[in-house]
Amino acid sequence: MIEQIILFLTASMLLTISPGPDIVYVLVQSIANGKKAGIITTLGLVSGIMVHTTLVAFGVSAIIKESDNIFMSIKIFGALYLFFLAYKVFRSGNSFSLSSEEVPINNNSKNRLFMRGFIMNVLNPKVTIFFLAFFPGFLWAPEEDTVFQFYTLGLLFMLQAFIIFGLVALLAGNISGFLKNHPSSGVVLKWVQIVVFVGIGIFILI
Repeated sequence: MIEQIILFLTASMLLTISPGPDIVYVLVQSIANGKKAGIITTLGLVSGIMVHTTLVAFGVSAIIKESDNIFMSIKIFGALYLFFLAYKVFRSGNSFSLSSEEVPINNNSKNRLFMRGFIMNVLNPKVTIFFLAFFPGFLWAPEEDTVFQFYTLGLLFMLQAFIIFGLVALLAGNISGFLKNHPSSGVVLKWVQIVVFVGIGIFILI
């Protein structure tokens, strides 16, 4: 169990660090509106993770009870989906857009930033599909209470995402300056994503 959780946290952190829409959104909000806006946006994004965890937990748990073969098919689908994501990253460009509208920070805008992050996460079906691809491969006892295991993994994913996104918000100025001064960093980050997706896909298969 401990080994599986350590592997899950390692994979989750690599995925969270690799550039994607959520981490870029936190970065641009922090650059445009300050660190507080980045933290509030982070809270919204992370809160939405629990919705996707719930959908996957109860859906996949029901399937596991029906058939081990179907569960294996889900894991194969998950690995193939991760390979597909790696291919999409490979075909994408190497640059990042850091432009964002500025939002004055008051109580209303705080709520707006939180809800925007929450809704952005919850209404993205790709997140549920990704969790469906990612989480089942890290269950440590599929024959036991899988709902509890899914929620444990979901909470751990939320915790590491909050820490990493929070650090991005706090260090937004430094990160932005580095990206602007090192255009080639886009190529490195692109290949980090590809390696992470392919590596986790292979792990799920074996």
